[in-house]
Amino acid sequence: MKAFAYVNATSEREAVAALKFDGIALPLAGGQDLLARMKDYIDSPDRVVNVKNALDATVTATPDGGLKIGGAMKVVDLAEHAQVAKLYPAVAAAAIEIGTPQIRNQATVGGNINQRPRCWYYRNEEFVCYKKGGSRCFAVNGENQYHAIFGNDGPSHIVHPSSLAVPFLAYGAKFRVLGPNGEREIAAAEYFTMPTLQNVMKENVLADEELLTHVILPAPGNVKSGHYEVRYKASHDWPLVFATIVLALGGTSGNTIRSARVVLGAVAPVPWRSKAAEDALAGKPLNEQTAALAGEAAVKEAKPMSGNAYKIQITRTAVKRAIMNAAGIKTA
Repeated sequence: MKAFAYVNATSEREAVAALKFDGIALPLAGGQDLLARMKDYIDSPDRVVNVKNALDATVTATPDGGLKIGGAMKVVDLAEHAQVAKLYPAVAAAAIEIGTPQIRNQATVGGNINQRPRCWYYRNEEFVCYKKGGSRCFAVNGENQYHAIFGNDGPSHIVHPSSLAVPFLAYGAKFRVLGPNGEREIAAAEYFTMPTLQNVMKENVLADEELLTHVILPAPGNVKSGHYEVRYKASHDWPLVFATIVLALGGTSGNTIRSARVVLGAVAPVPWRSKAAEDALAGKPLNEQTAALAGEAAVKEAKPMSGNAYKIQITRTAVKRAIMNAAGIKTA
């Protein structure tokens, strides 16, 4: 590992100032991603800025009845937070599925949102792909069983690695970002970026000197939500596909879906909002038949690669079962 300078920031402003640096400066919180990338020679920063003591690690109520979550909050604390579980159960459900207990006790909310791709070509120092400044995506003609089935126009075919980003997007979160020019709030839907040749080495709109400091969740209102993940094994494993559903209900019986948000994970370079599935749900009763129709609609525009067509079926399943979870209908 290359030698690097270390800065232990004690405030947001101090952290931002330390990131404004002529060389490569990267923030460190829980270290579950950055340290692994450094050990694998994917990143070799000149300066590492510890932001764990600089950023908020708490949950506070907002005036509108929502919650403000600190970027340095540990994933385990998010998963076990009573108010988060009450107001935003899909967030708690996603958090408790992340990694292992050891990882959840170190990883942070901001780190999970901003982690880099888990593509095995990107993570292998021998492959200089688009994400590392190369001129090709090795997944196109290589092993691509875990890669994208949506947003597949390239040049990179990664899937977004964050588990928390999907429910945050479904609940309409905003991200507070702080940089040398001050702070700004960015809707989660506008934070993540599709790869283009101009920005292929990034996954979001953060500038190099900026930090994500908070996640701001609006008051949920009268909604039902569900979260469902599909993976090879129940123990620690990356999800193959997952879905978060947020449903606003109405009608005389209170069981008619007025509007829906359907967000998919591990299927595209960004957390993928399925407008087709949302349209299939609008105006329908909340039941198993509607859930199945939404699952079918969710995969109509899928474009699988040579090795990942199986993801189409499990995406159907994830959407259907997330909706059934929201409805309180037990699945086998």
